[in-house]
Amino acid sequence: MKRGDYVVKRVVFALITIFVAITLNFFLFRVLPGSAVTNIARVPHASPQLIHSLEREFGLDKPKWEQYLLYLDNLAHGNLGISFADQQPVSQHIRQDLANTIPMLSLGTVVAILMGLVSGVVAAWRRGGLGDYASSGVALFLYSFPTQWLGLMLLIFFAGLLPAGGMSNPFAFNQTYVQHLEDLLRHMILPSLTVALTLYGGYTLIVRSAMLETLGEDYVLTARAKGLSNWAVIRRHALRNAMLPTVTLIALGLGSIVGGFILVEVVFSWPGIGQAAYEAVVQRDYPMLQAVFLVLTISVVLFNLLADLLYLKLDPRVSE
Repeated sequence: MKRGDYVVKRVVFALITIFVAITLNFFLFRVLPGSAVTNIARVPHASPQLIHSLEREFGLDKPKWEQYLLYLDNLAHGNLGISFADQQPVSQHIRQDLANTIPMLSLGTVVAILMGLVSGVVAAWRRGGLGDYASSGVALFLYSFPTQWLGLMLLIFFAGLLPAGGMSNPFAFNQTYVQHLEDLLRHMILPSLTVALTLYGGYTLIVRSAMLETLGEDYVLTARAKGLSNWAVIRRHALRNAMLPTVTLIALGLGSIVGGFILVEVVFSWPGIGQAAYEAVVQRDYPMLQAVFLVLTISVVLFNLLADLLYLKLDPRVSE
């Protein structure tokens, strides 16, 4: 298979995946009992006329297939719809939520990648030694914990030292830009640390496994026989060939940056896209849910496409 054919095939597969995900996203939320007006219907003074008027305003009185076609038409024109919760454009909410989510999750993910690469390489190079047992043990220890539990433990231990919720101090007035940035970074420490510790274990274990497999190859033994230093063997031969499974894991992690860590944002009351998804589920806000799911789907698919294209650089055999 030529490189051009490989690229075209992966791009077409990504587009099909996005379309299928959008379709499933539309129908799955609508097969659940209740709708955006369910809570209003429980209000004692909510008349049937009011409920019917709201259903017509939200477009919920139309057949599902007609709602689906309308949704696809709006997407084709770049319209994500109007939020049922506050009647504001969903695109406006998404932009603000992404602006809050991406810096926090990017910090945690970058720290996790760097820590995972270093500890995974050390564990593989010192296989059976103290470094291996320490790195693998800590990775398994952190990997086994639920994200929300880990976040709550950090809250218990550090709530008196670091901000425990939100992304800024609501009582801080007339802050300079530097003071505002410092306040933001302080609020970002605990949620970013939770993300880093959550992802760190997976990166360490994958890198260790891939490195162990690569270190047993003949070309690595040949490089050692030539008298190359340990760092040269790792950098030039072992690590590059061990990056294929690691790149896939990193791509999934980068996709989650855009999609948000729902549990982390809920625990720390971080006003990002994960928190918005949680609130949209509670309020049955279909347009917001569809937009969040669309952002998550596109980000994961695009980062996986990027990983597939990086394979051509890391291992040209994938196009054969």
